[in-house]
Amino acid sequence: MMSYFPHSNRALWPGKLGEKNMRGKLVPGKAIFILCMASFLAGSLFTTRTWTHRSYSCNNDRQLQFIPNKVALSRTGCDQNRKLIQGDDHSEDIIGEVTKTHQAIQSLDKTVSKVEMELAVGRTSQTGHQVSQDTPQNLRKAFVVIGINTAFSSRKRRDSLRETWMPRGAKRARLEKEKGVIIRFVIGHSATPGGVLDRAIDAEEEENKDFLRLNHVEGYHELSRKTRLYFSTAVSMWDADFYVKIDDDVHLNVGMLVRTLARHRYKPRIYIGCMKSGPVLSQKGVKYYEPEFWKFGEEGNKYFRHATGQIYAISKDLAAYISINAPILHRYANEDVSLGSWFIGLEVEHVDDRMMCCGTPPDCEWKTQVGNVCVASFDWSCSGICKSVERMKDVHNTCGEGDGSVWNVEL
Repeated sequence: MMSYFPHSNRALWPGKLGEKNMRGKLVPGKAIFILCMASFLAGSLFTTRTWTHRSYSCNNDRQLQFIPNKVALSRTGCDQNRKLIQGDDHSEDIIGEVTKTHQAIQSLDKTVSKVEMELAVGRTSQTGHQVSQDTPQNLRKAFVVIGINTAFSSRKRRDSLRETWMPRGAKRARLEKEKGVIIRFVIGHSATPGGVLDRAIDAEEEENKDFLRLNHVEGYHELSRKTRLYFSTAVSMWDADFYVKIDDDVHLNVGMLVRTLARHRYKPRIYIGCMKSGPVLSQKGVKYYEPEFWKFGEEGNKYFRHATGQIYAISKDLAAYISINAPILHRYANEDVSLGSWFIGLEVEHVDDRMMCCGTPPDCEWKTQVGNVCVASFDWSCSGICKSVERMKDVHNTCGEGDGSVWNVEL
């Protein structure tokens, strides 16, 4: 019997046979190196041939005829890449399709916002708050409602607008019918309804038919309340895309305003104007004094960004928001600050458009001469056109867009 020795190879491989097998396992280093290089070269050659075959398959229908769906996809991808590389004219079509898709998404977003507001109106009416009983389908359609803030003492200012940029009579009716542009002077009533002031407005309305009367007591320190009520009333009368507030001492190019708003027509929750951030005035007796100055931090702080009060525009969903939430919207001393505060915390796009706050000549004149016609013009020093009754016609002749401009706007 052969004995087993743990440390002896001969126990497992007796005689010379075991020795030969042990020697046969030793492989020279050069052979290992050559074998590795050969494997690497073979792998590289195989990979190159594989990628060449894939590139060639873009033009080889027979190679992929057994999977027709993938053939179409593969060939489309190759053709598309070829077109982009070669600068094919079809790339312009692709950009056009992308633009259309972007507009469709914006339109859908605006539609969703509109539905949300209508649902909010329904919930509000169920809780007993007063809202308009007319649905958007029953309201008169319009593109924009322009409300001109005015006062009892401003008859001459109103006439200066009627003689310049505000259409009258048949022209205004045509503008409403063909372009959906509604223009009204916005005014409330006096502290003694039916008095001499109210009767004067009644007579002026009978003559011109261009007023929007509010259930509101007129007063300078009630502008925030009046602004809130104006939007609530306007949205209950007209189903418009935009609602604009403008002062009666500001020059407006209606056609340029319509063009400007049309660029934002498919966007939801739009707030357009000349955005500013003025100081919070804490000293009593000064103009624009803010009684609630302490809410804005330390003395010397500024307001949040908001559109200057001479002119601004908001989209329909924001006007509906104001109408729905009117009872709980806080009013600050200045109406432009109040409006801006109502949108704080909401998903609102603030559009800072400096063409809505041009200066009077020579500023707006220079811009008109180079083709940049202003939307609105006024003097910052007077918060409107200084001596507007005397100067409105001159500003209109110098900086006006021309009588035919608004009729050439395509909506």
